[in-house]
Amino acid sequence: MSKEIKVPDIGDFKAVNVIELLVKVGDTIKIDDPLITLESDKASMDIPASHGGVVEAIQVSVGDKVSEGSVILLLADAAEASVNVAAAPAQPKVAGGAAQAAAPVAGVKEIKVPDIGDFKSVSVIEVLVQVGDVIKAEDSLITLESDKASMEIPSPKGGKVKEIKIAVGDKVSEGSPILLLEVEGATPAEAPNATPAATAAVATQAAAPVLSVGNDETFKRAYASPSVRRIARELGVDLAQVAGTGPSGRITEQDVRGFKAGGAVAAPVAAAPSAAVSMPVASSNSATTTAGMGGVQFITQPDWSKFGAVETVPMSRIGKLSAKHLHRAWLTVPQVTHFDEADITELEAYRSSMKDKAKAMGFNFTPLVFMMKAVAAGLKEFPKFNSALADDGENLIQRKFYNIGIAVDTPDGLVVPVIKDVDRKGLFELARELGDISKKAREGKLKAADMQGGCFSISSLGGIGGTNFTPIVNAPEVGILGLTRAQERLVRKNGEIVDRLIQPLAVSYDHRVIDGAYAARFVSHLSFVLSDVRNLIL
Repeated sequence: MSKEIKVPDIGDFKAVNVIELLVKVGDTIKIDDPLITLESDKASMDIPASHGGVVEAIQVSVGDKVSEGSVILLLADAAEASVNVAAAPAQPKVAGGAAQAAAPVAGVKEIKVPDIGDFKSVSVIEVLVQVGDVIKAEDSLITLESDKASMEIPSPKGGKVKEIKIAVGDKVSEGSPILLLEVEGATPAEAPNATPAATAAVATQAAAPVLSVGNDETFKRAYASPSVRRIARELGVDLAQVAGTGPSGRITEQDVRGFKAGGAVAAPVAAAPSAAVSMPVASSNSATTTAGMGGVQFITQPDWSKFGAVETVPMSRIGKLSAKHLHRAWLTVPQVTHFDEADITELEAYRSSMKDKAKAMGFNFTPLVFMMKAVAAGLKEFPKFNSALADDGENLIQRKFYNIGIAVDTPDGLVVPVIKDVDRKGLFELARELGDISKKAREGKLKAADMQGGCFSISSLGGIGGTNFTPIVNAPEVGILGLTRAQERLVRKNGEIVDRLIQPLAVSYDHRVIDGAYAARFVSHLSFVLSDVRNLIL
């Protein structure tokens, strides 16, 4: 008997994108084996299996949006599945030794890739239907893209999609199975060949020249809907070079058309020289392509193997997410960094006097908790730093809570868990919570809710070194504090030369929301609060 495996509690996330299917029909899985990967604007997560067994049918596809309770797949009991397999007749062989799929039952038709000319091993870049869809003849099923053309494969018949046999990223050729279709009145002997109309449609599309839209991988990973990707291909726009203005940075149709109307060329057609002004690059080893964003040059890599041994190392999932988010933030947020410093001599003396007590209570008493309290005090005094720019660009969303994101270095990359209600918690309480959530981050045990709701971020390199740096605003927040190592310095105070501990401060901010004078006052207030621990209670 089949069992439905559903999306479990994933916190406050709703309608989260499915970015990867980690199993396929026929796989035998165990409890806690990952089934799918979900990605929101803040985090990615693997959804584990709650039961073991054999995958009977997959109910979601890459690009779907799911929430708690959404059905992921149907699971058959492992013992029951093994009996069914043992009872199945041997599969006939076809020319070349490849095994055919078992003959479908009455009413189910296997739809295959029709004649697509000389194309072989073509990439699947879109799956346009999902299990349960009712389709008509000539409805598009998948989109294929080669280095010379893109084409949509139509269905030769109408019916209900029972099972999808391929996924985005697969390579297919003529005869590759696409899906199983429940067709009224179909019989097992019915041949799954495409209709002449379908073949003609494919041939027509394959023959039509399509502008290259960059690397297949970056194009299919772009944060855009299938319809937007289709428009981008038609216009010859490389989605990897388009900044999304939709929710969570999604690329909209207007973004693509605006990019094209701006005169940028994703991949110039031969004999059409680029009119973009050349910009200097750091190294003559790098090739560049100019596109969008006012002539921003996107650097491509030369063949480094010509100069010596190389190795391609995949980025971690967190690293890839961070790279996309930071790139989008850097291109879309006009940010400025204001530098100042704070005399934390007295603060450090107090912290040192209390750290042994904290240690006995089971946690470390670090300078970062004082920074968190100072930031919360600053957000109350300068509320624009605790706001967010509304999607219309004309209003501010003023938050009345004070949640601080803390950048944590982990083996897989940088993550930013959020400490909630910093203004309401004492120093020891914050120190304990900071230690707990940092440990969870390093062990990869953060939940979705742990990284939601941040108002302002702190990135501290104090334990590593450095004198200052310019942190990137963690949009949609409008401010971030960067901390480096405090320095002992001789200063003149009250007519005497004294040794003081000076903490560098670097605050980057969104200039659309905050002007320079406002930012300077905010940072000056941080310096004042940190100069004397008693100021934290003002």
